[in-house]
Amino acid sequence: MWLFLHPQEEYGVTQLAERLCAPVSTLHREVVRLEAAGLITSRSLGRNRLLRANMGHPASRPLAELLDLTFGPRVVVAEEFDVPGADRVVIFGSWASRYEGEVGLPPHDIDVLVVGEVDRADVYEAAERAQARLGLEVNPVVRSPQAWREPVDELVVQIKGTAHTVVIGGDQGES
Repeated sequence: MWLFLHPQEEYGVTQLAERLCAPVSTLHREVVRLEAAGLITSRSLGRNRLLRANMGHPASRPLAELLDLTFGPRVVVAEEFDVPGADRVVIFGSWASRYEGEVGLPPHDIDVLVVGEVDRADVYEAAERAQARLGLEVNPVVRSPQAWREPVDELVVQIKGTAHTVVIGGDQGES
């Protein structure tokens, strides 16, 4: 699963086992099955075996999309940023652009706007939890409900004018 959420990356078997909190022996059995099915590829680098999703397999794109819908950034950010006082949570930046189909390099971080009267410590803790689950840096910013409604703040104006995805509040999934 992790490989399809990060198809541009390679992971060593031990590194992946640690990431998934799975015994190396169990992961090794699954790697053999997935590689035999053609869903993943591996290569040796010294004593390490590096694994990667085989995005050329016919099932890879639908599988990656399904995993993204069930375990990806939209789901994780919505779960982790459901903090007291958050009226709206919006993913913006490169991740939102790629999600909406803009061509470009895979994002290496996720930008999150939290609208509401929130405790910033709650927001930063949510970002840390989301980052741990996603394996991507999560960069939160906070703005007041008024700043969202009456956009004079440059960042809010930029977010509203570019690709963004609402994951909490408003019409979730709206752009």
